[in-house]
Amino acid sequence: MSKNKLGLIFGVSAYGLWGLLPLFWSRLEPANPFEIVSHRAVWTLFFCIVILAITKSLKATLKTLKRPKIAAKLFVTSVLVSINWLVYIWATNNGHVVEASLGYYISPLIIIAFGVILLKEKMRMLQWAAVSIASIGVLILTIDYGRPPWIALTLAISWGSYGLMKKQLGLGALEGLAIETGISFIPYAGYLIYLGNHGTGQFGHHVGSTILLISAGAITAIPLLLFNGSTTRLPFTTIGLLQYITPTLQFSIGVWVRHEAMPTARWIGFLTIWVALITLGTDLVRSSRAVDNRVA
Repeated sequence: MSKNKLGLIFGVSAYGLWGLLPLFWSRLEPANPFEIVSHRAVWTLFFCIVILAITKSLKATLKTLKRPKIAAKLFVTSVLVSINWLVYIWATNNGHVVEASLGYYISPLIIIAFGVILLKEKMRMLQWAAVSIASIGVLILTIDYGRPPWIALTLAISWGSYGLMKKQLGLGALEGLAIETGISFIPYAGYLIYLGNHGTGQFGHHVGSTILLISAGAITAIPLLLFNGSTTRLPFTTIGLLQYITPTLQFSIGVWVRHEAMPTARWIGFLTIWVALITLGTDLVRSSRAVDNRVA
């Protein structure tokens, strides 16, 4: 199998699994969102330690914590990913899967905005067009919801901020995730112990739910490993376009599986966002071809 085909399989699998997660999180009820996030963090740390030990990368990962500036930034990324996980799981388990999908649709546009505002990057014409069109879409959805789409904006901003800081850190995704979940281990584990002592937690009450809670670690880390495999084999443009698989699957689950309300105005808002993303995708393809031509 060619390097490109294998990378495509890894990429589609990663984004596909991420897109199907709303179906998994709903199976963990009646556990509350914070309990689910706590199990997700604790078992993700366990899974990461096992993989790092197998690949003999555990010592190198632990050495990272001895660098104060990096450790401080990883503390911030740990908080950001916790916010993202908590809001996302709460949204998917409380009838807001469609709005959660919106957050990951507009996340690339938030990242572009961060690049311009914080990194002083220059936007190309199609990028300006995409951001402008998306802003109109968010405005339409704000009018339809009767409020700003706070769930979507929180997910997009937390994920965009997380991505920005991870880019500055330059750590491997698995190593970074292990340290982030390690930093948050004490409060999450403490909460789970508290639930266990009061008999209000779901862990250990039923075999099925216990297995599902433990598997949250693998469910979190496996798509990340597949994503890493795709990034080393595929062009940046392809990765950029594949990322829309995730919110599209989430949106489909929200509309056709969960049967969430989609009035006409909401459809118009999402269609506007999709036009913005098509514009952004066109820019990605064009810029990639321009780089290839200059290299040639």
